[in-house]
This record gives sequence, structure tokens and C-alpha cells, in this order.
Amino acid sequence: MAAQDVLGQTARLASSSALLQVLFRVITFGLNAFTLRYLSRELIGVVNVRLTLLYSTVVFLAREAFRRACLSGSAKRNWTKTINLLWLTVPLGVFWSVILGLVWLHLLEVPDPSVVPHYQAGVVAFGLSAVIELLGEPFWVLAQAHLFVRLKVIAESLSVVSKCILTVALVILYPQWGLYIFSLAQLLYVSVLVMCYVIYFVMFLGSPEATKKSFPVARVKALLPNFVEDETFVNWKEARLTWSFFKQSFLKQILTEGERYVMTFLNVLNFGDQGVYDIVNNLGSLVARFIFLPIEESFYVFFAKVLERGKTVKDQKQDDVAMAANVLELLLKLVLLIGLTITVFGYAYSQLALDIYGGSMLSSGTGPDLLRCYSLYVLFLAVNGVTECFTFALMCKEDVDRYNFVMLALSFIFLCISYFLTHSYGSVGFILANCFNMGIRIAHSIHYIYDYFKASSHRPLTGLLPSPVLLLVYIISAVITAFSEVLFCCDKGWMARLIHISTGALCFAATLVTMFCTETKLIHFVRSQ
Repeated sequence: MAAQDVLGQTARLASSSALLQVLFRVITFGLNAFTLRYLSRELIGVVNVRLTLLYSTVVFLAREAFRRACLSGSAKRNWTKTINLLWLTVPLGVFWSVILGLVWLHLLEVPDPSVVPHYQAGVVAFGLSAVIELLGEPFWVLAQAHLFVRLKVIAESLSVVSKCILTVALVILYPQWGLYIFSLAQLLYVSVLVMCYVIYFVMFLGSPEATKKSFPVARVKALLPNFVEDETFVNWKEARLTWSFFKQSFLKQILTEGERYVMTFLNVLNFGDQGVYDIVNNLGSLVARFIFLPIEESFYVFFAKVLERGKTVKDQKQDDVAMAANVLELLLKLVLLIGLTITVFGYAYSQLALDIYGGSMLSSGTGPDLLRCYSLYVLFLAVNGVTECFTFALMCKEDVDRYNFVMLALSFIFLCISYFLTHSYGSVGFILANCFNMGIRIAHSIHYIYDYFKASSHRPLTGLLPSPVLLLVYIISAVITAFSEVLFCCDKGWMARLIHISTGALCFAATLVTMFCTETKLIHFVRSQ
């Protein structure tokens, strides 16, 4: 597949994923706003922090390394061996589910049954849901490698909608069920997700469309583990790369979910405070999840297909290098401007957003400060997502192993800083520690990108330098909206709030106009792709 075709399909995958994430987040926030009126903060804290952490840890440790390794390189490979390797995620998931399930049941603090009933059933259900989801991993990787955009959109949309409908129905009809509600909804979610992929490939394989596309897998049976005589069960090069990524993924999970591990294992916040933190955290991560994550996942595939892992820039096809450098520069500029916009306007509108969304329970106390800090953290997330996306797509096995040592040291430092900052600043300390963590990771990735391109004429890191005029408009907007918040928000009535919102809208419009005038190359890229 030509590099230009890969870019077009990757951009469509990223935009579709972004729209999908918008749907997920809108539904999730609506669901949170709804459940806040029926269930306790403690129950929401246990579900959204404790049990979700169990599920995400099992899934991440069992499959992340396999995804990274099996999506690297061309889609033309020995798919029998790749599929065999991917099925190893299931026993690995069972292993992690049992081990971590025992930790969650016997070593961690158990919630008060009168406040959070059926905790043990919740642990079992969320651990089981992780294993069920891993049953669909070979199908997911095969679809992602061949850029099946529509399949991903339909599968994840149906699973999320099914989960939300069941949750709402049970919350209204049987609120006393407690964690049974979320356990059943989680099991339904993963079951629908896996069945969508299975049904699609059962119908697709052997069809005229599959034959026309020369799809590398001809029969459904080929998607199951297969032993081939006189050949190894897996591709050992992929297996070794998977092991390198596995060591890295273990550390990355600690860094990604570090604050939840600190909350879960060190009890620095009670379950009620954890619930509030999670709601504010989800609101703050809205843009990061529905824009930055799809871009990172999709363009990781693009860079891995266009450039060959482990080769220097001089050994690559120069047309592909030029395209990759141009795309990287524009992606950096895109996420930087989105991050700056969130940082500037998020500071002045955090309290108003929380007051509208959750009332005084969220807008009083540390909630607004937490969301303001998260607005700054979004900027770090934006840049880190794209720089690591490129770096991980190009690192050879030795580079990955060296990076693992960096991640190990960073994980230890991050956990220590989180613990001490949380004791000093409460839940805001988690966000400050995450900013430090992301800053170090960005520095490492920028160093790698600079070294990679220094032997060529391409300088993609210039994407991190916005126009001076646009930067000035951001600064003026930040000052104006901050004064507007002091004067009109948030206890002076709805008319004052509308003035505050109008002020922000005018500043935002001025920022957009300046962006269109000064960043013409970026605007053309977004429109064309």
C-alpha cells in the first residue's frame, strides 16, 4: 500500500475514532450526571477507580505489548504465527485476573457493605470481563492492521450504548443492587464488543469482498491457534519484540494510572473523594480521550507502516521520510494548538463547567482547582501522545530495552512524588505529579526525534513552535477571561454567567480567526485529510 494511501486511511481512522470517543464521553458524562442523583459518591468511587483499575490493569498488561509488536511493520506477514502469538493474551489475561483479583479481595481495604454492597461480586465480574475482552484480540489486531474503520466504530458504539441502557435501567429499577448493576453492565459491554468482531469476520472471510482485497486470512478456522508442521508456533522476532514491549507496558501502566494506584494501595483519599476526583478527572480528560488518543493510536499505525523499525533515516525511502516528517510536524502543531486552547480557556471556565455539570458538590472545594490543573496537564498529554507515537513506531528492540530502564526510574520517582504532593495538596497533587511525569517523557521523545532526523534536512520539531502572533492572542485571551471570571462567575446569577460565557466565546473566536490566518499549512492538512 502506498504511503499516501496509508495516510488517507489513517486520517479517516483517527477522525472516526475521535467521533466515536465523542459519543462515548457524551454518553458517559450523561450517565455520571444521572447516577450522581441516584447513587452515593462512595459507590461511584469504587466502580470508577477501584474496579475499573482492576479491569484496565489486566487488559493492559495482557495485550498492550502484543498490540505494539503485531501492528509494527507491514500487514504482509505470516498471519498464522501472528494470530498464534495474539492468542497468548488470553492465558496471560487469566493469570493477571486471578493474581490481581486476589489482591483486590484480600489485601486492599474492603468498602463498607452498607454503603457499597456486593464488592466481592464486582471484583470477580470486572476480572472476568477483562478475560472475555481478550478473546477478541486477534480479531481486533487483524482489523486494525487492515484499517477496518467502520467495524471499530460499529462495534464500540453498540457495546457502549448497550452498557449505558442496561446501567440506566438497573439504576432506576434496582438501585439497591449496588455493584451488581455495574458488574452486569460491564459484562454486557465486553460481550457485545467481542461478538461484533467475531460476527463480522465470520461473514467477511470467504466473501467476494475478502477475495477482491486479497485478504491474508481465508477461513474462520485460521483465526484460531494453528500448529504448522516443521515451523515454529510463533514468529520469534515478534515474540522478542513483544517481551520488550511487555516490560515497557508494565511501567507505562504505572505511569498512566499512577494516581489510581496510589489512591487504591495507599488510601490517601477516601472512596467519596475518589469518586469526586474521578468525575473531575473524566471531565478534564474529555479532549485527551476523544482527540489525542485516536490520533496516537491511528498514526502509530501510519508511522509503523511508512517507515521501517530500526533503520536510520538515510536507509529509509526518502519520499516516505519526507511524508512522515511533514505529517509529524503538522500533528505536533495540531495537538499543541488544541492543548494551548484547552489550557487557556479551561482555567477561567473550570468552576462554571463543574457547577453546571454537578452542582455545588463538584464546584465547591478542590474541584475547580483540580480541573484548572488538569487543563494544563492536557497540554502535556497532547504533545506526549504524538511524540511517543512516533518514537515507539520507530524504536528497535535495543532502543525499547534502553527506554525500559528510563521508565523504571521514572515510575519510582513518579509514585514518590504523587504520594508526597498528595499529602501536601490533596488530589491536586496527582495532577502536578502527572505533569512532571509527562514532561520527562516528552523530553525523551523529543531527543529521540531530533537524533533521528538530524542526518536529514527535515525538522519536524518546528511543529512545537506556534506563530508569535497566535501566542500573543492566547495570552490576551487568558488575561481577559481570568478577569471575566472574577467579575461575573459564578455566584452572581445567570445573567453574569452569560456575560462570562460571551466573553470567552469572543476570545475563542478571535483565537480561531488568528489560527486560520497564521497556520495555513496546518489548516490545509486538516481539510485535506
